[in-house]
Amino acid sequence: MDTSFFGAHVFSDEVMRSRLPANVYKSLKKSIQEDAPLDMNVAQMVANEMKEWAVSLGATHYTHWFQPMTEVTAGKHDAFLSPTGDGKAIYEFSSKALVRGEPDASSFPSGGLRSTFEARGYTAWDPTSPVFVHDGTLYIPTAFCSYTGEALDTKTPLLRSMDVLSEQACRLARILGHYDVHRCTSTVGAEQEYFLIDRTLYKQRMDLRLCHRTLLGARAAKGQEMDDHYCGRIRPRISNYMKSLDEKLWALGVPSKTKHNEVAPGQYEMAPVYENTNIACDHNQLTMEIMRVTARENDMSCVLHEKPFAGVNGSGKHNNYSIASDTGLNFLSPGDNPQENLLFIATVTAFIKGVDEYADLIRMTAACAGNEHRLGACEAPPAIISMYLGDNITQALYAFANEEEVKSQVDILDTGAMAIPELEKDNADRNRTSPFAFTGNKFEFRMVGSSQSIAMPNIVINTIIADVFREFADRLCDSPCPDDTLREICAEVLRDHGRILFGGDNYSQQWVEEAKRRGLPIINSCVEAFEAMVAPKNEELFARNGVFQHSECHSRYEIMMENYINTIHIEAAVMLEMIRRQITPACITYTGKVAGSLEKLKACGMENRELDMHLSQLNTLLGRLFEKTDALQRALDRCEAVEDLKERAQFTHDQLLAAMDELRQVSDTMEVIVGEKDWPLPSYTQMLHTV
Repeated sequence: MDTSFFGAHVFSDEVMRSRLPANVYKSLKKSIQEDAPLDMNVAQMVANEMKEWAVSLGATHYTHWFQPMTEVTAGKHDAFLSPTGDGKAIYEFSSKALVRGEPDASSFPSGGLRSTFEARGYTAWDPTSPVFVHDGTLYIPTAFCSYTGEALDTKTPLLRSMDVLSEQACRLARILGHYDVHRCTSTVGAEQEYFLIDRTLYKQRMDLRLCHRTLLGARAAKGQEMDDHYCGRIRPRISNYMKSLDEKLWALGVPSKTKHNEVAPGQYEMAPVYENTNIACDHNQLTMEIMRVTARENDMSCVLHEKPFAGVNGSGKHNNYSIASDTGLNFLSPGDNPQENLLFIATVTAFIKGVDEYADLIRMTAACAGNEHRLGACEAPPAIISMYLGDNITQALYAFANEEEVKSQVDILDTGAMAIPELEKDNADRNRTSPFAFTGNKFEFRMVGSSQSIAMPNIVINTIIADVFREFADRLCDSPCPDDTLREICAEVLRDHGRILFGGDNYSQQWVEEAKRRGLPIINSCVEAFEAMVAPKNEELFARNGVFQHSECHSRYEIMMENYINTIHIEAAVMLEMIRRQITPACITYTGKVAGSLEKLKACGMENRELDMHLSQLNTLLGRLFEKTDALQRALDRCEAVEDLKERAQFTHDQLLAAMDELRQVSDTMEVIVGEKDWPLPSYTQMLHTV
């Protein structure tokens, strides 16, 4: 079957090899593989061929595509067209235009790194991530930094973290006998969950359009109680959407692999094949953008918020992480005898130590206003970091540390049905409640929110593991017997950090109590989670690994706090407008109708006790609606008057969200007693069950 459509719009290795002179291609590949600077003469020849290739695919513009600290991408589009002075024009593209751009650095979040009068910033081509053509534009993945050199994006620190991980992973691998390893990279497959809503209904909801979640809405009579949606039959309308999505992603080289219905009605998932983490981050950003565009083309809206509907599961993004070498080694592949695989033992031991020591930092990477509604809600891991290894791997670690033998055996699954062939069982079960679970040859970090960039989680994981690898390598390289030293390290880590290992039900209250007993951090709010970014031990971690400077840590802390505050303040303002302009008038009108009907009955000499009680309930709720609306307005005004950033964020969490919840409760109660034709908003039943 012809698969030439895959990557057809990507300036791939195959395209480069066919279009570039051999010496130019070789020089470019060396720059990519060795992270070496690209000669500008070579860059000009690359730019010429890149432009010709892009134009052949219909491109008229190019853009430096970068990822500012907004969770979305950005780029200004410049035409290849250049006037010649004689009334005509030509297409041209210089090496300078390819390699460097100068967007306004003060118009993006900088956390104080840039002011309005300090506007200069630079975008720099990242040759390790493929260039592609999309919507008539040549997209050039770039890093984004300030005039003074600080990173203003997510790509730059990600690349830094990948460099230090490669350096330390190579050291460790060679010490443990893999002498031919010269380059290592983390690899990621990011499963993406999302909701699809009929676009006509979506446009009628101001909260969905502006906040990407429903701020009001009574629960549907049928949600996910019957467990009949998960992996069920994909309806034709959704199947057409998924087919169109796959075709677009495949053309752009995104390895979309799996598609299925998720647990909640109206919820779905797409999962890609694993890639180099830098490319995986770029591809996930591209995937989210194309999901939204494709939905509009199919008269639907794609909602990526972590909790768009109360009462049903929200959406996450499972970050499946491993480490691979240029020789094909997977550091997290246990092999047939895990306790004899020293590199695997060292890597898992490093994860145990790193995840326990920096649990607060890992928790921070999943903190955002939307995810605060999702974590711990019996659909996602709780806000307690723990690790699951499975019995076999746990036994192998302890056996190695204690010099005990573990007999490897292959377990066969007996289904009891003779027609079904024997199935070889994996070396461990899966634990869907664990936030950081080993799943055969990788770790699955399940806490990340569906709308979040996967850059920060992987920056943190890369940095933590690189740091522990350095510590291990320093001890091992000075040891006359590395095997014995690794055994000592493993025993120490299991003794000092084994508290992070948990194989039970992370949703249970018993685990919360057990986590407290173990001394594990329980960080429920985003405001508390953000503090990890500026904790001294974490700043030192980033500094010694060259990932974030002190100023970059504090800028990101400030940006996260401001984003949290602004997100909820916008939600509160939208809720107030919806209540005042839609809900309250509708309730007054309906109450008037009921009162009129009651008066007519009384005029005829008829009494209706039930209708009288209904009217009384409506009047009571209307009074509460006015009361709670005023309370939310006062809370918003008070919050906006707080000057200190941390105090304002705390007030937002403690007071503003509570006032919003109280107002919603009244509105949702009104919804279920007001006539359907009189209610101004599409209901949950309509939105969840229409597509």
